[in-house]
Amino acid sequence: MDLGSLTSKLNELTFSLLLAGYKTCPPNWSKKGKRTLNHSLWFITKGTGEIVINGKKNDLSPGKLIVFTPGMICDKKTSPSNPLEFYFIRFTHAAAFEKKEQWHFILPQEISFPLHGVYTINNSSGVFLLLDEINSLSKRRGATIAFKQKILFQELLLTLIQDFHVQTISKDTRQVIEETIEYIGHHYHKVINVTDLSKMAGLSKSHYSRLFKKFTGYSPIEYLTHLRIDRAKELLAHSEIRIKEVSQNVGYEDELYFSRIFKKIVGVSPTQFSDEQKLAGQ
Repeated sequence: MDLGSLTSKLNELTFSLLLAGYKTCPPNWSKKGKRTLNHSLWFITKGTGEIVINGKKNDLSPGKLIVFTPGMICDKKTSPSNPLEFYFIRFTHAAAFEKKEQWHFILPQEISFPLHGVYTINNSSGVFLLLDEINSLSKRRGATIAFKQKILFQELLLTLIQDFHVQTISKDTRQVIEETIEYIGHHYHKVINVTDLSKMAGLSKSHYSRLFKKFTGYSPIEYLTHLRIDRAKELLAHSEIRIKEVSQNVGYEDELYFSRIFKKIVGVSPTQFSDEQKLAGQ
């Protein structure tokens, strides 16, 4: 699983929760040959059972997360002596995100959800608490309640991503990657290269780069570049200093090179961006 790519895709989505609840299965419960119509997820809290998704069998037990997507063919059944209990959420989603000063919208039928199938979750208690609160809110109505449910659902997705990180990257490795990220955040205006960052992390250059991208979704240099441009946007929006000074402040001695990078990422030149921000009075 490419966690950086997963996080980026989820970050572009907006959600609507259609149904949320908690199910306790009777001992003889089973569903065979059902085609999934909606996006939904289950989180098993008690009991055992099994699910066959598109011909692939998976055992179910507490801590298992199942993400259903439309079109899946599923056989589900519970253990007669130890029936399943699980939280469930049915939801729909669309994409709505800003990129290069332009908003993009993608309808639900035109975009797939980046998670599907069965996952093992280590941080069951954190997931349980969020699902329990979403379930409690489902018994109430109102715009404020719906808004809070959306926030909790996004927090749930973030908790799942963090759990996947813990499973795929060791604690020591996560710590050294985070230390280099913190270093970049404090020294982005200086000369930084991947060789020095990998030495700081005590890893080979190639291994460090792979882990960094898995952790953040960016290569180390892409991360540094985007961070510099973010800081440049702040300076252009809230100060009167010249483009050359902005360039030097964020680590680029060559003003023309800075301008090319800025336009590539933001979609407009630094001068145009600055003029637009001043015109907006921000």
